[in-house]
Amino acid sequence: MKAVIQRVSQASVTIEGKQVASIQQGLLILLGIVPEDTQEDIQWLSNKIANLRIFNDADGVMNNSLKTSNGDAIVVSQFTLHANTKKGNRPSYIKAAKPDVAIPLYQDFISQIEKDLGKAVQTGEFGADMQVALLNDGPVTIIIDTKNKA
Repeated sequence: MKAVIQRVSQASVTIEGKQVASIQQGLLILLGIVPEDTQEDIQWLSNKIANLRIFNDADGVMNNSLKTSNGDAIVVSQFTLHANTKKGNRPSYIKAAKPDVAIPLYQDFISQIEKDLGKAVQTGEFGADMQVALLNDGPVTIIIDTKNKA
C-alpha cells in the first residue's frame, strides 16, 4: 500500500462537475493498493498518517499530527501510484490491485483512518474520473509505502 500525503490549506474532489468532497486544513491522501496488501498494512498506514507530526505548533515547529491538530482528510484512490515506468514511455499499471481486491481494502482503509482520527473523512469515488484540487501548505508532501515499514 502506498500513500502520497499532502498537507493542505484546502482541497476538493469534483466528479462530473459536482464537488463530492471539500476540506480546509488537513491532508489529501492519495492511496494506491497492490494485491499483496493486508489488514496489517491498513492498520499500520492509517496509524502512521493519523499520528505523523507534520502540522505546526504555536512556535511554528512541525510537532502536531492530523489527530492533534483536528484537521480533516480526503482519501482518493490512485492506482497510478504503482506505475512501472522502467520500460518505454507508456507506464504499466499491472502491479495495481484490480477493483475486486482494491475496493474492499480502500473501504477498510477509510474505516480504519476514521477510527484512528475519531472522525469522518471525505473521499473521492473509486474508479471515477476525478478532478482533485489542492492548495499544498508548506509545501509538505510525503510518500509512505507499507512495503518499506521495517
